[in-house]
Amino acid sequence: MLALLLLAALGQTVTAPEPPGTLQSRPAAGNPSPLQALVDRAQPGDTVRVPPGTYHGDLVIDRPLRLAGDGWPRLVGSGAGSVVQVRAHDVVIEGFEIDGRGGGDLGRDPAGVHVAGHRVTVRNLRIANTLFGVYLREADGATVEAVVIRGIPGKAPGEKGSGVHVWNTRGFRILSSDIAGVRDGLYIQSSYDGVIRGNQARDLRYGLHYMFSDDNVFEDNVFAGGDAGTAIMYSKRITFRRNRFLHNRGFASVGLLFKSCEDVLAEDNLIADNARGLFIEDSYRVIIRRNVIAQSDTAIVLYDLSGDHRIEGNSFVANLSPLFLTARRTNAVFDGNYWSENAGPDLDGDGHSDEPYRLSNVFDHLRGNLTAADLFAQGLAATAVGMAERAFPVLDPRPVVDPRPLARPPALPDVPPPFRRTTGPSLSGLAASTGAVGFGLAILARWRRPARRRETRR
Repeated sequence: MLALLLLAALGQTVTAPEPPGTLQSRPAAGNPSPLQALVDRAQPGDTVRVPPGTYHGDLVIDRPLRLAGDGWPRLVGSGAGSVVQVRAHDVVIEGFEIDGRGGGDLGRDPAGVHVAGHRVTVRNLRIANTLFGVYLREADGATVEAVVIRGIPGKAPGEKGSGVHVWNTRGFRILSSDIAGVRDGLYIQSSYDGVIRGNQARDLRYGLHYMFSDDNVFEDNVFAGGDAGTAIMYSKRITFRRNRFLHNRGFASVGLLFKSCEDVLAEDNLIADNARGLFIEDSYRVIIRRNVIAQSDTAIVLYDLSGDHRIEGNSFVANLSPLFLTARRTNAVFDGNYWSENAGPDLDGDGHSDEPYRLSNVFDHLRGNLTAADLFAQGLAATAVGMAERAFPVLDPRPVVDPRPLARPPALPDVPPPFRRTTGPSLSGLAASTGAVGFGLAILARWRRPARRRETRR
């Protein structure tokens, strides 16, 4: 402020910086795109077609129109703010490559496309080198579709924004988009009635970071290679179907976390090769059914006396531990799940083991309190401790059982198979295995060692 007063005293024109949290205004003199004149001449409802080429500068769309690129023209921003600002309702922007030049003030939310209007459609874009990819701010009815977003190389996660950031928005849709190398793939806050379908978010901090947002549906997405995984907090009535939560391995990583949530349904998902598969804390009425939860250090963590959960019809395969329970008891119901380490017979042939399967034992309690115990989780000592505790159950006051464990893996035709990792920027990396999920888990095993090496390097 002192510098601004000094410049004003010298007779120079100055512009006070906009405070954080306010919408960006028009670009400063010298920064507008040459396309600005075309937009300013357009009438409401017009289509403005942009020929191939490279256009430097920032662009503001302040009237309802369709901005369409022919031959993927490049919009290269000034590096000081958002490359395209949408400040009107009923706008469509499609068919561009957008380069933010790695600049901008993170507190001002600079994005490839920053939307503050209703019923805006952003589709078929390739966005790179921007702090945020697409930012939806109070953008009811917005659609983000078939957008490829790549973050700024070399920046730490805390210095980047999200791939798609949604704030205070109702009735939004995020579809068929590919996000990598940003801080969080999808960040959704205080936003409702959304559909998030067919997206891929990988190689970032959180694949999905989500809070205070009710009545949203997630289907057919991939959240992979996150440092922390996915986190769902302070929300109600959320549905997850046919998603893949894969390779989320870090100090506190989890495939899918619910904290302070109510009335959640997670069905037909693949949750595999995570430090923790599912983590449920301070939540109520969570239904987990028909999922494959595999090759994780701990399949499920119930982190306090949350309850009224149903975990049924799932397939738990090759996890180091099935359950870590911090409370002395739980009213979560486990029923009719398959546990690959369960050796109980099915003598009557009804498809269920003849005896209940006990999920928790004293060694799992030790693992929860001593991280180093993971090193011995499949050793002879752990087996001996578990057998002794089952014979003389005086050490563990919190037994949890599945009364009707499945004797064989269930057919789960709607659970998606794994996918092979890629290093390229295209959606073709979703090369799923052609066999059943059981065959796909063998593919996951081959990826597990490289994921652990990456964690060691961090």
